[in-house]
Parts: sequence; structure tokens; C-alpha cells
Amino acid sequence: MLLTALLQIFACCLVLPAQVSAFYFYTNGGERKCFHKELSRGTLFQGTYKAQIYDDDLKGYRDAGAQDFGVVIDIEETFDDDHLVVHQKGSASGDYTFIALDSGEHKICIQPEAGGWLIKAKTKIEVHFQVGTDEKLDSKGKTTIDVLHAKVNVLNSKISEIRREQQLMRDREATFRDASESVNSRAMWWILIQLIVLAVTCGWQMKHLGKFFVKQKIL
Repeated sequence: MLLTALLQIFACCLVLPAQVSAFYFYTNGGERKCFHKELSRGTLFQGTYKAQIYDDDLKGYRDAGAQDFGVVIDIEETFDDDHLVVHQKGSASGDYTFIALDSGEHKICIQPEAGGWLIKAKTKIEVHFQVGTDEKLDSKGKTTIDVLHAKVNVLNSKISEIRREQQLMRDREATFRDASESVNSRAMWWILIQLIVLAVTCGWQMKHLGKFFVKQKIL
């Protein structure tokens, strides 16, 4: 049992796509908060953030809107005299992506930015980030694309089946139309033949009756 449990833990560690971290911090107004991360060259750093503002009426934090304030994301290379490699301004919630160009310690800083009294308000910022290779972090996206691709293939097959059924219905309608036209044509010719036979019969009878009346000296 212990060996089985250890194997399961080891398997879970193998399938983990990347290092995932999440935390939150409080700031007063536009205070800048930073955290450090050691990244190797070519490492993909993906993060999301959400800012909340303290509401006195609610006695708690609520999600900040675009009209409240935005957030500035700065990423600096501390090993290269705090060289700024990313400077991004966004809304109160969003995401950011960065690929380390060199190995070393990086400083990721987050700062609310607004004017007026909001800059002095208490804010809470939640941060989530993943660290890993480009291939690993994109595996979820590739899986989603594969799923969507499979669904599109299913829809295409259904559309093809519907088109085949429509074509079959059109073929049946064409066969029925041809049969109806053939029957109508035959009926018309049959009526025409009957009229011709009737006319010939009437003419013969009239001629025969005329000779009979003449022979009987009726006419």
C-alpha cells in the first residue's frame, strides 16, 4: 500500500505542467509591492491579477472597476541593475506574460494607479502565476484547441450528413417529379387516343347511318 501511494504521488508530480503559485496582499492607495522570482533563460512566466477596493458601506472589499483605477505591472532584472524588461498598464484585473531573456533573479512589481481620492483607498490585490516552459504552459491551450478541433470535426460530419440527407430528398423529389410527369404525359396521350377513336367511331357511324337512310329512302 505504501509503495502504491508513493507511486501515485510520483506520477502526480510528473504530470504537473508547471509551478503554480497564488497569494494576495494589501496596499494603501498607490503603494508599489514587489516579489522576487528566480527564472532561468527561456522560462515562461504567466500571471493574472485582480484588484479589490475597500468599501466603507459594505465594510469589506469589492471588485474594482475600470472607472476606479488601473494596475501597472513592472518586471525588472535585478542581476542587471534592475533593468526594466516589462512595463504594462492594464485595468483592475487582467493578465501578463513574460519570457526570461537571461537567467537570474527577477523582480515583479504591481502598483495600483489612479487619481483623486481613490489613490488613497485601501486595496487588496490577488496574484496568481505559473512558471514553466512554453510547451508545458501551453499544453492546456493546445488541449483546448484539440477539443475544439474535435467538436468542429463532429459538426462538420453532422453537416455532411445533413447535406447527404438533403441530396437524397432532392433525388427522391426529382424521381417522383419525373414519375408524375411521365404518368401525366401518358394520361394525356391516352385521352387523346380515346378522343381520336371516339371521333373515328362517330364519323363511321354517321356515314353508315347516312347510307342506311338513303337505302331505305328515308332521306
